[in-house]
Amino acid sequence: MTPPHAPPSYDEADPFDLPAWLGECEVTWESERGLATGHRVAGRLSAAGHEPIGCDLLAVDDAYPEPVAADGLRVRTHQVWRHGEVLVATEGPRLLLAVPGSRIDTEAALQAIGRLAKAVGARPGSYAVRLRLDGPRS
Repeated sequence: MTPPHAPPSYDEADPFDLPAWLGECEVTWESERGLATGHRVAGRLSAAGHEPIGCDLLAVDDAYPEPVAADGLRVRTHQVWRHGEVLVATEGPRLLLAVPGSRIDTEAALQAIGRLAKAVGARPGSYAVRLRLDGPRS
């Protein structure tokens, strides 16, 4: 019998430790693929004159066929979301914005990026979101 899979536990990050340009520049978050890719949507944050930062959206409640996040991260994600914030975590060099739910939809993506902008002290309206459309299924 194989032991059960341990769900990933990501390291929480403090938004104040992120690069200063995230709060000072016009920033765009762009998805690499459409939102229908599942519980994790890969993307990046970019601004003119700065090296882009990998930044994925992670729906922490997806649990089939295996949990995508440890219980502690899930609970913390729901706590901060309830208070109008987003949990910022890291996985290697990539940022993760943890979102309640099992899938990322347009509203969740917009809210997560908006909450990140607020967390880093960005001016209202200085963040944009660029979503990709899913292509036809073959």
